[in-house]
Parts: sequence; C-alpha cells; structure tokens
Amino acid sequence: MSALSRIFRKSFQRKRGHVEKAEKAEADNGSATAGDLSGDGLSSRTRAGVASKKHKADRLRHLGDFTTSPRVLLISAIAVGVGTAGVISGVILLEMIRLFTNLSYFGLVSTVVRPFSQSPLGVLRVLVPVGGALIVGLMARYGTDKIRGHGIPEAIEAILLGRSRLDLKVTILKPLSSAIAIGTGGPFGAEGPIIMTGGAVGSLIAQMLPVSDTERKTLLVAGAAAGMTTVFGTPIAAVLLAVELLLFEWSPRSFIPVATACIIAEVERSWIGLPSPLFPFHGGMDISFLGLGSWIFVGLLSGLLSGTLTWLVYTCEDGFLKLPIHWMWWPLLGGLVVGIGGLIDPRSLGVGYDNIAQMLLGHMLPVGAIVLLVVKAIIWAVALGSGTSGGVLAPLLMIGGGLGVALGSFMPHASPGFWALLAMCATMGGTMRSPLTATFFAIEVTGNTHVLLPLIAACVTAHAVTVLIMRRSILTEKIARRGHHLTREYRIDPFALMQAKDVMASAVESLPGTMTLREAIRLFTRPETRHPSFPVVDQDTRVLGIVDPPTVMAWRRAGKPRDAKLAELLTGQSIVLSYPDEYLDELIERMTRTNVAHAAVVSRTDQRLVGYVSWRDLLRTRSRTKAEETQRVAFYRVAR
Repeated sequence: MSALSRIFRKSFQRKRGHVEKAEKAEADNGSATAGDLSGDGLSSRTRAGVASKKHKADRLRHLGDFTTSPRVLLISAIAVGVGTAGVISGVILLEMIRLFTNLSYFGLVSTVVRPFSQSPLGVLRVLVPVGGALIVGLMARYGTDKIRGHGIPEAIEAILLGRSRLDLKVTILKPLSSAIAIGTGGPFGAEGPIIMTGGAVGSLIAQMLPVSDTERKTLLVAGAAAGMTTVFGTPIAAVLLAVELLLFEWSPRSFIPVATACIIAEVERSWIGLPSPLFPFHGGMDISFLGLGSWIFVGLLSGLLSGTLTWLVYTCEDGFLKLPIHWMWWPLLGGLVVGIGGLIDPRSLGVGYDNIAQMLLGHMLPVGAIVLLVVKAIIWAVALGSGTSGGVLAPLLMIGGGLGVALGSFMPHASPGFWALLAMCATMGGTMRSPLTATFFAIEVTGNTHVLLPLIAACVTAHAVTVLIMRRSILTEKIARRGHHLTREYRIDPFALMQAKDVMASAVESLPGTMTLREAIRLFTRPETRHPSFPVVDQDTRVLGIVDPPTVMAWRRAGKPRDAKLAELLTGQSIVLSYPDEYLDELIERMTRTNVAHAAVVSRTDQRLVGYVSWRDLLRTRSRTKAEETQRVAFYRVAR
C-alpha cells in the first residue's frame, strides 16, 4: 500500500470517527454536558445535519401504532398449551357437575344428564343443596377462601393486585367446589368457575417460566378465556370478555396470545365432540322503526333488571355479614333457600341449559317463565351472597330469557324465542357491563348472525341504563368493597400523543453563564423570585445547565468561591435536554430516570434555548385532557 493511500485512509477514519461521535452525542437520549456542545471538530451546521438525519431515522423506527415486539410469538406459543389446559379443565368440570348431580339426586355413578324433577327423593330434595353448600363452606374455610363466589372478581383482583399469581389450591379446589355446589342443585353456571380455574392454570404455567408480570397476566387471561370457550363454544365472545373486563388494556401483545388460546380451545372442543352452537336458533325479526323501538324497550327493561339483580345479590351479602356466625356456615343457609326454591320450581336448580333451549324454541309459557324468573333470581342471589361457588352467566341468561318470554306475548311479531334471546343478551350485557361480549356471545351460542342489529341495539341500551344508574357492576362491586378502585374506561395516554412544544413555557427566564455564585445566591433568596430553577445559557443562548437552590447549596458546601461564574461551575455537569417535537412519555421517562424536575427545550438545529418544561407543565396535561371532556363550546351559532 502506498504512503498516499495510508494517509488518505487515516484521514477518512478520523473524519468518520468525528461523524460517529456527533451522532452518538445527539442520540444520547437528549442529555448532554456543557463540554459536549462544542469542540468535536465539526461545524455546528454539519452536526445539526447529522443529528437531523439520525433523529428522523430513529423516530421512524421508534414511533408506530403499536409497541409489540417479536416476543409476542413466544407468548402465543405458550398460550397454545394454556388453551389446551383450559379445555381439559373445562371438560373435567362439566363431567364432575353431571357426576355429582347423579350421585346426590339419583344415587347413581353416571354422567348422563337427568332433570332434577325426576329425582326419587321427593321432598327430601330440599336437603341436597344444604349438604353441598356445607361441603363448599368447609372447603373454603380450611382450603382457600378464594373459591367463594363466582370467581371473576378474584381473577380481576389477582391481575391488578397479585401480579397475576394464583396458587395450586385455587386450581384444584375451585372446580371441585363448583362441581359440588352446582351438582347438588346450586343455581349457578359453570363458566365463572372455569374462568377462574383456567386463569389459575395459565398463571401456574406462567409462574414456571421466566416471564414479566404483563406476560403472566396475558397467560392468566388466556387460560380464563379458553375455559369460557370450552363451556359455551364462544371464542370471539371470550376474547371480547378478556378485552372488556380482564386485560385492562387493548394491545397486540395481549390480544394475540389470548385469541390464540381461544382459537385452539374451540378447535379442540369441536374435535372431542362438544356441541356448537350450544343453543341453535334460526329465527329473527324484520328490521323496521317499530322493531328498533321494541329492541330499545327490551334493552331498557333488561338494564333495569340488571340493576335489580346486582342490588339483590349485594343486599343478600350485606345480610349475611350481619349474622352472628362464621362465614363458613353461610353457604348452608343459602343452600336451604336453594332447596326450598327447588321444591317450588325444580327448573331453577343447576345450570339450566335445557331451560334456555326451551325458551329459544318458544316452548315455555309466559306464566312459567315469570315463575322461573322470580325463583331463579331469589335463590341465585341468596346463594351467591352466601359465598357459594358458582358462575353468573347461565343464571343471567335464564333470568333475562324469562323476561323476554313474558314480554313476547304483547311485543311486535317475531320468530318464537326471539324476544327471549334479546332479553337474555341485554341482561347479560347490562349486568356485566360488557355489551360487545354479550352481543357476540348470543350470536355464537345460537349460530345466528341475522340478529346482530337487534342484539347490539338492546345490549347498548341496557349498558347505558346500568352505567347511568350504578357506579359499579356485579363483577367489580366486590373488589370495591375490599377497598380497591378500578376503572374500565380505556383511553390513549395523552403523554404519548402530546409533544414538549404543547406544554413548554416559551417565555423562559434564563441566567447568563457569566453570573457569579454570589449573584445566584442573592437571586434565590429574593422574595420576588418566582421560579425554583433557571436554565443557564451562554451568549448564543445555548444551554449550559440548570441551576436551582439545591445545586447552589451543594456548591457552597463544597467550598466553591463566590466569585466563580456559573459557566465554570456547570462544566461537566449532565443536563436533560428536550426538543420541541419530543413526545412527553419519552421526556417523562428520562426525567424520572435522571431524577430531575425540569428540562430545557432546545432547537434541534442550533441547540438554542426555545422553552422550558417543569413537572407542573406535565401535570397540566391531565388538566387539559379533563377540560376537553368538560368544557362545552359552540363554534357556530345559528342567527336568530
């Protein structure tokens, strides 16, 4: 290699080193030192150009609609196993319910479905729910009290407060206690317990793997949704339930694994021969304004029924709290009420899927439907309030269906079972505050997509009623009573949408670098000084650092001379710089990491000071968002 070539190569390497150094300085999270702002061998224009190109490339890579990483594929692969475990748990639970029903009412070791009314026990049937409730109370007392109730509040509580961790006791005792309670006549559904059980299985699998809390939550919810899919064959509704109730977010990192688990669960349940759709229904109603008014009317009544059911459940729970006995014995009293209700109307016992089918076929008379509605609502509310283990979806469908059958005798003409289906769906959506889940649930369990418009109209109406008359739903009231607040309104973080220029103070009071320490001390001790900190700039208004009282005190304790200039004292001090187009979530993260309360905003082109951001400015972002919701302004007025 010639000497000329070696010289050219060395020159090129030095130049490339200068450029890389400039790029690194600009990309270092917006932080810099007074010494980094000059002296790198490049002109300010060259550095600005390099920084601008680097910034644009970084922003294209960083900013996007979603922040999901390829790790979602790994979590989705794990969710396949979680979904399979949910199916196995669901099948076992359903079989155990049938087994305990045959053992307790017929004395048979069998899983064949038999009506409660055919039991040879006669009046002694009243004691069967009592015995089952007593066993459940003992299991809750000496096993784990997390098996009490319908399970969804416990799943939510584990997600929000317990880092999505559920123990082995819940996995074993929840389905067992629910099978005993429902099999001995408890007026519950199997979906709540299997949601809790599937969630516990997903949590246990996640606890064996090195995953984050968010990923563990995703796998817990994937197991819960897979369990619901197993019971009803409703994968879309299960995914929507996860989004509307359990995940507390709407992002691909959680949606994709949950959907994967539900899809696997539906394929596997079909493979083993579970029926789908569960309640076939092929009827409907013509679309018209009369029909629309009728759908809204049904939704309105269903919303009022939802509020009444929620009030009834927690009134019963409050009543049990006043009893001078241990809560272990409460299910026994609830079981006695269930037994008496079973004597009045045996159809009110158990999950009652056959009753739902009869309603949709139009084979139930209005009087019988009203009796079933009243008896089922009372014994379900009392048993659930006593702490017996069981779900809420099937009872809500049956109670809402009873309302629909009763209304159908004077509503506009429609196919038999249509009004029952509409009221079922609306009652479920209003009580659970999950209108989309209820709508697609009804479509999937019936296999009828032609009733989508009536269903969504009734569900949205019921949802509006319950949101306005009740602050919490039947699923979240229990969590609130334990002292924990949650919100189910999911919104985009305003800090992810707003930039520094939207909140910064443009008229910035700065200090010159030539100011002495003595003058700075005098400034901060003046009563008229309004700000707790000031950016320090050179003669070209480039930021040298930020000075506040703690910094001045530190200099004094270190024995710095009072005649020392601020520019000298700030040499080598790290500062947090922001740019007008930087998003606030990024800025907040850097300010938190560096433990500062203020940041200077500088131009990307010449590094000159253009603004100042304090923690007060950041907090005002929330106030601005609130104002957008509450301040009402008419931009156009109609002339009189």
